Amino acid sequence: MVKKIEPDFSFSDSRGELVQLIHQGYRQINVITSKKGVVRGGHYHKENSEAFYIISGKLELTVGEACLQFQAGDFFGIEPYDRHSFYFMEDTILVSMYSNGVELENGKKDIYPG
Repeated sequence: MVKKIEPDFSFSDSRGELVQLIHQGYRQINVITSKKGVVRGGHYHKENSEAFYIISGKLELTVGEACLQFQAGDFFGIEPYDRHSFYFMEDTILVSMYSNGVELENGKKDIYPG
C-alpha cells in the first residue's frame, strides 16, 4: 500500500529552503531522471520498503489496481510485495530510497517481475 510520508524537518528563509527527508532507516539512495512518456518499474521487492521524493516533474504511480498522481514536493512510500510501475507525465527528477538496498549480500537482486 502506498503511504504519504512527511519530511523529518524543513526550514526556509530568504536564502532558500532545506528539506530533510530522513535521518535513518534507508541503506540505498538513488537519484532518478526520467523523460516524459517513459514507463518504469513493473516489479516488486520482497526485502525492501521504498520511499520516493519528487524533486521536479509529475508521475502516475500504479500499485496493484490503484493509480495515484504525484508531483514535485510529494514524498511517498511503497511496502514490500506491492507491485508498482511509474508513468512519467513530465520530465521528472526523483530520489528513491530502499530500506536494505536492491543488491543483496548473496549477489542476487531484490527485484521481481510482477
